Amino acid sequence: MAFAFRNLLLYGDTMNKKQFDKQSQLEGLMMAAPVIPVVIVDDPKKAVQMARALVAGGLPAIEVTLRTARALDCLSAIAADVEGAIPGAGTVLDAAQIAAVEKAGAKFMVSPGASSKLLNAADDGPLPLLPGTATASEMMELGERGYVHVKFFPASVAGGAPYLKALSSPLPRFKICPTGGVSLANAPDYLALPNVLCVGGSWVAPKKLIDEDDWGGIEKLAREASALKRG
Repeated sequence: MAFAFRNLLLYGDTMNKKQFDKQSQLEGLMMAAPVIPVVIVDDPKKAVQMARALVAGGLPAIEVTLRTARALDCLSAIAADVEGAIPGAGTVLDAAQIAAVEKAGAKFMVSPGASSKLLNAADDGPLPLLPGTATASEMMELGERGYVHVKFFPASVAGGAPYLKALSSPLPRFKICPTGGVSLANAPDYLALPNVLCVGGSWVAPKKLIDEDDWGGIEKLAREASALKRG
């Protein structure tokens, strides 16, 4: 059932129109492919080539983490020069970074957690935020603010697929992107769950291949990831 209709029936009265629209956007990008690449890159030229390889391999939504000195330049280059890419910013922690990634051309944001100040700043801006969560209580608090799409992080050490499976019955409204320790080998365990729309993974754009300019190798990894099936 499509997001707009499903959520209007379930809890549209608890979500303002702006948040409703943002959650709809998140559903669309999370359904664009089974994997959202989580990338660490510090060279805008390499970032463009890497993103082109990922898009060619079937992974359009790309999370550029703000973990390098030139991450914003890389994000901006992808937004400007890579047709078909849906550039996003990861490791977004505060209002200043929200303003910076919006200016750089990000279409979505991802955070490792969800502080009140971060959520307040995200509420005021136009970009949808995929907030990080690791517990049922955190999900419930986010739900009270109209968030139904969340990141589960760090997935592998916070309970993994068995934990998310246990949450699927008591918290069915949440649609989740597990990130952290996800690989081609264990991604199917997550994607088989009814509350998981996609996974976030760094394995599709490893540092070694970026350093070696092996764009064909990255495209091959992307094709393998994009072929993964959802449950």
